[in-house]
Amino acid sequence: MVTPQGTRPGVRLTARGAIALVFAVTLVSQLAGSTTVVGLAFGAACLAAVLLVQPRDLLSLVVTPPLVFFAATLTSAVAGALGAPSLVQALGLGLVTALSAGAPWLFAGSALVLAVAWFRGLPANVRELRDELRAGRSPAAPGAAAPAGAKRDVPVFAPEPEGYFEPRVYGSPREPQS
Repeated sequence: MVTPQGTRPGVRLTARGAIALVFAVTLVSQLAGSTTVVGLAFGAACLAAVLLVQPRDLLSLVVTPPLVFFAATLTSAVAGALGAPSLVQALGLGLVTALSAGAPWLFAGSALVLAVAWFRGLPANVRELRDELRAGRSPAAPGAAAPAGAKRDVPVFAPEPEGYFEPRVYGSPREPQS
C-alpha cells in the first residue's frame, strides 16, 4: 500500500495487538527482572504500543495499561507461587509486593500513553465516541417537555415492523395433487 505522498506507511497495530505487546513485554520482564527492569520495560512497551497503534484504536489503548499491568503481575505472581508451601499466602504476598513496587512505573506508563495518544488524535476519538453515543439515544418521553434551547435527540434506527421475524412465503400455494 502506498500513501499519496509516495511513502510506505509504517507498521500499524490494532488495539488488541498493542495490548498484547504491552502484556508480553511486561510479563517477560516480571519473570526475569527487578522492579526497575519491569518499570522500564513497561514504559518502553507502552510507548511502542501508542506509537504503533492505528489512530482509530487510541481510545481503546489509553484505558488498558493498568489492567494489562495487573494481568501481567497476577500471572507472574501465580507462576512464582506455584512451588510455595502455602499457595494463597505466597500469591497474596507476591501480588501485593509487585503491585506496590510497580505503582510508580504503572502511573508513569499510563501517563506516557495518555500524553502521546493526545497528540496522535485522542481528542478526535473521544468526540467521535461522544457523537455516536448522542446519536444512539432514544428521544425523551412523548409527554415530557424539553428544556429551553435543548434539541431533541432523534433515534438512529426505526423499530422493525410487526412480524419482522416471521417467515415469509413466496409464490402461490401449490395445488393439492390427487
